Amino acid sequence: MPLFRLLAINLAIGACAAALLVGGLLLINPAHLRDLIFADDAPGVAIFLLLGSFLVTFGSAAMGSAIMAQAAPRIVTARRVSALNRDRPARTNQQAQEARQTHARAG
Repeated sequence: MPLFRLLAINLAIGACAAALLVGGLLLINPAHLRDLIFADDAPGVAIFLLLGSFLVTFGSAAMGSAIMAQAAPRIVTARRVSALNRDRPARTNQQAQEARQTHARAG
């Protein structure tokens, strides 16, 4: 359920962005877009199609970015392990054997 909640919240964010952008386009009227839409016999259809396409675009972009922003589990590679162990003093064979024996007795 947390995944669906995350997607729903980001879909709503994308829908708000889409509505704001369509409203801004109608307000600014670039290339006489508002005049063309409202000069038509059915301006609602044009606004619905414009808003629907923006909703799909920005809703899916917001949902996709939310999914990709989730923290992936870190994979520790051999290079990373050697970098982490660089600061530790190396064990001698005797210390390694003692550590194994202690672990075997405890387990």
